[in-house]
Amino acid sequence: MISTLQEYMSYPFVRYALFVAVMISISSALLGVILVLKRFSFIGDGLSHVAFGAMAIASVMKLTNNLWFVFPVTIVAAILLLWTGQNKKIHGDAAIAMISVGALAIGYLMMNVFKTSANISGDVCSTLFGSTSLLTLKAEDVWLCLAMSVVVIVVFVLYYYRIFAVTFDETFARAAGLRASAYNLLIASVTAVIIVLAMNLVGSLLASALIIFPALSAMRMFKSFRGVTICSMVTAVITSMFGVFISILAGTPVGSTIVVLDIVLFIVFAVAGRVTGRG
Repeated sequence: MISTLQEYMSYPFVRYALFVAVMISISSALLGVILVLKRFSFIGDGLSHVAFGAMAIASVMKLTNNLWFVFPVTIVAAILLLWTGQNKKIHGDAAIAMISVGALAIGYLMMNVFKTSANISGDVCSTLFGSTSLLTLKAEDVWLCLAMSVVVIVVFVLYYYRIFAVTFDETFARAAGLRASAYNLLIASVTAVIIVLAMNLVGSLLASALIIFPALSAMRMFKSFRGVTICSMVTAVITSMFGVFISILAGTPVGSTIVVLDIVLFIVFAVAGRVTGRG
């Protein structure tokens, strides 16, 4: 097995896939802790559906690089979700349900009405659950992923204490003079970026799993914000790397393999936290 992995590592596309998986995992883990603590986990699921609809429209429009269309559409959707979630007439969960289901319906309708290939079901399945496109990444795709991941990490580091304050006690943060609404908007926009990046790794339906599971696993063992964040990043990187390796060796779907490993690790952490009394 080791010799086989060494042989695969000699190919650039495998190194590209691992690099992208690690960068996306780190970014997702950083954001996941915030979203879980703010009880805003479902925004990732809603935005992943929006990204699917945007990608379907981009495919119909035959854009050369659909990410440049999907990114702004998903960010605008994140802003709308944040704005409608604060509307007393439409609660946050209802807004997410409306936008996510509507985006799925529009995307699938567009792909059927304006067919771009003979295998619509295959295109939809690969977009929703991920495909082998991770193993056919080009150098420019890797650079784009690196740039966006670095932006997310830099934003998190620069505004760490402000994000920490808004996450744990938004009312106190407002009283202390922080513009909580601006930081909530920043968090929503960064979430949209992460969801679009994660779609290349696990597909649109499973993208939110990269955000949620590492954070939930880390919370079973650690109680401090910093401890949970660091543990979440480490576990996310481990599951992504092993997921890519297993998918290459066993021929399994990359996205589903990574998410299953996340589930297994969550169960291990939950049991360990219960036994040690640290959860």
